[in-house]
Amino acid sequence: MEETKKEVCREEIKILSPSQQKAAAFGDGPVLVLAGPGSGKTLVITQRILFLVKEKNVPPERILVVTFSRAAAQEMRSRFEKLCPGTHGISFGTFHGIFFQILKRAYHYTGASVLREEERFRMIEDAAGECGLDLSEQREVLSSLATEISLVKNEQICLENYYSTSCADRLFREICRRYDSALRKEHRIDFDDMLVQCLELLQQREDILRQWQKCFRYILVDEFQDINRIQYAVLRLLLKPEDNLFAVGDDDQSIYRFRGACPQIMLGFSGDYPGSGRLYLEENYRCAPTIVRSAGKVIAANRHRYPKRITALAQDGDTPLLIRCFSDAGQEASYICERIRKALKEGESAGSFAVLVRNNREGRFFAETFLRYEIPFSMKEMTAGIYDHWICKDLFAYLRLAAGQRSRGDFLRVMNHPLRYISRSCVDQERVSFDRLRYWYEEKPWMIRRLDELEEDLNYMGTMRPFAAVNYLRRHMGYEDYLKEYAGEKGIQEEDLLQILEELQESALPCATADDWLQRIDALRSALKDSSNGGPGADGTAAAKNIGKDRLDKERVLLSTLHSAKGLEFTEVFLPDLNETILPGRKARLEADIEEERRLFYVGMTRAKRRLHILYVKERFGRPLKPSRFLKELV
Repeated sequence: MEETKKEVCREEIKILSPSQQKAAAFGDGPVLVLAGPGSGKTLVITQRILFLVKEKNVPPERILVVTFSRAAAQEMRSRFEKLCPGTHGISFGTFHGIFFQILKRAYHYTGASVLREEERFRMIEDAAGECGLDLSEQREVLSSLATEISLVKNEQICLENYYSTSCADRLFREICRRYDSALRKEHRIDFDDMLVQCLELLQQREDILRQWQKCFRYILVDEFQDINRIQYAVLRLLLKPEDNLFAVGDDDQSIYRFRGACPQIMLGFSGDYPGSGRLYLEENYRCAPTIVRSAGKVIAANRHRYPKRITALAQDGDTPLLIRCFSDAGQEASYICERIRKALKEGESAGSFAVLVRNNREGRFFAETFLRYEIPFSMKEMTAGIYDHWICKDLFAYLRLAAGQRSRGDFLRVMNHPLRYISRSCVDQERVSFDRLRYWYEEKPWMIRRLDELEEDLNYMGTMRPFAAVNYLRRHMGYEDYLKEYAGEKGIQEEDLLQILEELQESALPCATADDWLQRIDALRSALKDSSNGGPGADGTAAAKNIGKDRLDKERVLLSTLHSAKGLEFTEVFLPDLNETILPGRKARLEADIEEERRLFYVGMTRAKRRLHILYVKERFGRPLKPSRFLKELV
């Protein structure tokens, strides 16, 4: 019977390429499998499990397979069960899920002990409020703070040695302390605490460590390039004494350093495990040869990586790489929409297209353009949250006042943005009258001059289209200077506020009136909500309402950030805004930052199976932009 099982295993392994077969049939001990894009790493992992169970007779319950998401773990389990039905006991899970099981047994945690994401944001917001920083209308700053708190915990950085990019360093440290204090008071943990506490437990309790070491004899890790220091430290403890680690990943696709992922772990693998194996999966079964060659030229510019020779094995022919320049973002977006719309008319599926952007800012602009062109689309991990920002609320308050509405709420909101020294006590009626305000300040001629100037500015704004009105507000009325002063007072990044203002102004460009602009925002909100919920779809058509979620994905163009698109593939991909300050981003200054941005570009390029469009613009917001330095590396 055992010999029959081994024969089945040998037959299964025959379907693999020589490099895949060598990896799947690796013996004992630690091995690093460098798996390039489209190289079949999931196939190799499932075949590796099959080899361990059938060829080496490893009990299934002694095998642990670790991924970075529940979806990946479920897919891995499903694919293995189809390959080897009837085999039970293998553990498939995420780092957080596995670590929580360890903590659950030791500390009797329950699901209620773990902080949900919204609860975490609320507690951080409360901690910031206690420190005098109001984040109720600053979701993006709140999100940035949450990311930094995770980074500090995962990297185990001493607070006194950490310098925040979200707010003043002193303020950030106090927010962290208050947040952790609130967690302890409620006897709760967040996802980062799962990692920290699990490492502390296994370091301090050898008896518990030995129990878990006996559970798992072989550990297989997918996407090893995304591992952080704490995850790796726990993993190394669990692997002792046999160190049967099968680590699969691609250092060239390590793009989550901002979340704590540490590419140096992969690069230092042989130092941690002297004599360990290193195998390469260098055949790309996904992308056309031109895409593989061009992506290889780009990533070769990174100094800190494992050299590779990726070869294309796609069978459907080759197409040239399309690189185009446009005068501005509007022309660029129109080109993409026209190209997609033409292809849809010719019978191509919308789901075969993807537009991959650097961040949500560019994503919202393309979403609005897709709505105008009536192109069905779905968005991955994007929101219209910027339209809930207090800056947006300020702008619309000004526009309503400029239109003559003069409501008390709108006036109170912006009368001192920028500071005009207008007292709330003089705004005592539901409809604001400038004559009444002048009467209030009749003994202060300097205040009357300020009120006259404000009324004249509002009346002038009322004659303009929204884009011009916002420009007048920020340049002539001092709103931009007010944002700079606000950022300085609150200890937050000035550039972040100005970027939000610029994005809002850009979104107003096609609109004739404030009402038109508001309708477009509402349409975008609705589209994003439907898209994220798998509802009627961003096209809003009646026909789409009767289509299931799986089919919806095939009938929509995907609009996604480059980070969220990792692991996906499409027939045709558009990479817009390949400009300096966008990709690489404006905050990328150190060599490590630039190399991560280059890896992000590499990931975007290798999502395309047949056709790849690389696009850049000459200007944005009326400011000239330079082409990305990465474009030079393509030739």
